[in-house]
Amino acid sequence: MTALSLDDPLFATYVVAATLIILKAVSMSWLTVVRMMKENGGFRSPEDIRKTAFNPSPDPAQLAPNDRVDRIRRIQLNDLESLPYFLVAALIFVLTGPPLWLAQVLLYGYVATRLLHFAAYFTAQTHDMRAMLWTPGSLILIFITLWSLVAALA
Repeated sequence: MTALSLDDPLFATYVVAATLIILKAVSMSWLTVVRMMKENGGFRSPEDIRKTAFNPSPDPAQLAPNDRVDRIRRIQLNDLESLPYFLVAALIFVLTGPPLWLAQVLLYGYVATRLLHFAAYFTAQTHDMRAMLWTPGSLILIFITLWSLVAALA
């Protein structure tokens, strides 16, 4: 096996796709905080309603569920349920040496479906719409995993 290098277009494709998906996932934490501050609620822990410079007028109601904050948390949970599989499966897939064009279509396609799924979830689209955007990414994940399995067994 050769060392992984950004000089290898296959590995560079993986790095671009992985870093985009990681940045998207990490941004959910920041988006949650922004939404909590904007809503002045949706806090989770009792210590969050102590008086501070960022919360000068604490209120127990700030601990009540807030759909706008919880929507971001659900998006983040969805990411945490699927992105680790992609990161591992995509790396294994790239290590099998697929054609560059195929890797680019699949890995960037996965990233695109996740970004579109985020947009649909964030704007409260129907489950049908979200599922329509989730399905291609799931099929890509299944394909690259099976490709890798076949390559390993060959």
